[in-house]
Amino acid sequence: MTSDGKTFEDIYFTSRDGLKLHARRYNARQGTSGRALLCLAGLTRNGRDFHDLAVALSRHPTSARTVYTLDYRGRGLSEFDPDWHNYTVPVEMYDVLDFLTMMGLEDVAIIGTSRGGLITMLMAAAQPSAIGAAILNDIGPVIEQDGLIRISGYVGRTPLPISWADAARMVKDLNRRHFPEIRDAQWEDIAHQLYNERNGKPAPGYDQKLGKALSVLYGPLPELWPQFQALKNVPVLVIRGENSDLLTEATVEEMRRRHPTLAAVTVANQGHAPFLKDGPTIEAIRHFLVATDLGQSVSALSIA
Repeated sequence: MTSDGKTFEDIYFTSRDGLKLHARRYNARQGTSGRALLCLAGLTRNGRDFHDLAVALSRHPTSARTVYTLDYRGRGLSEFDPDWHNYTVPVEMYDVLDFLTMMGLEDVAIIGTSRGGLITMLMAAAQPSAIGAAILNDIGPVIEQDGLIRISGYVGRTPLPISWADAARMVKDLNRRHFPEIRDAQWEDIAHQLYNERNGKPAPGYDQKLGKALSVLYGPLPELWPQFQALKNVPVLVIRGENSDLLTEATVEEMRRRHPTLAAVTVANQGHAPFLKDGPTIEAIRHFLVATDLGQSVSALSIA
C-alpha cells in the first residue's frame, strides 16, 4: 500500500514514438515476493480490469507478488495515438517490451485477456526470455469468427452513456447473454472499469478509432500455432469462459496436445472474457503462479 493509502501507484512512461502511456504497480506486501505479474487487457479494455485480481495477489498473506497493469496506447489513461493504424498487436507488443525494459523486469508472469493473450504469444516468439509463465484468458491460437464479428459490431460504435447508471445498463445489455449470473451492482463496477471518468460522468475509455483498426480485418484471422508453440518451454494456464464465442473447447484440447503440461480451467456461466473477479478463479490463478515459482507441475489445476 502506498503512503497515501492507495493499493497501487501510477506509472507513466513514454513509448518509442513519443506517446505518454499509463500503468499501475501493486507492490507486494512486505516480506513476500513471488515472480512479478504483468496484466494485459483486451482490445478495448484497460488495466482497471485487473484491480481485484491485483489487490488479491499483491496482498496475499503468504504468497504475495508485485502486480503491474498496463493501459495500451489509446486505452484507459494512456494517450490516444494520432495514427489509428498503430493500433496493432505488434506495435502494442513493443510498448509492452519497452515497459518491461524501463522497469527492469524479466522472466515475468503475464496474464493476457483476449488481445493481451495475442500479445503474450507474439512476445514469446519475439523475446522468449521476457516470459517466465503465461496465463491466457479466453484466447488461443484459433479465434472464432462468430466472436470476432460480435466484437466488431460494437467497437467504436457504442454511444457515450450520459450517466453511470446508463453506462451500467449499456454494459449489461451488451454482455448479459454470455454472463447471465452477473448482478446489477457488478455491472456498475464493470462500467467504471471500462469508461474513464470526467466531471463525475463517464468519459471514453478507449479511442473510438479502434473500430477502424478492427474493420481492416476481413475474413478469418490466421491461426497462431507457431506463436503458441513459442510458449512450449514455460508453464501455461488457459482460462476459458464456459459461454465463450471466441475460444472453443476443441481449441483448448489442441493446445493441451501441443503443450502437454498446460493447465486449463473453465469459468462457469461466463463468456468472453471471464472477469477474473470471483474467488475460485483468483485462487486458481494464485495456485498456478505459486506452483510456477516453485517449479511444480500445474497440469492438474482446477477451479473448486
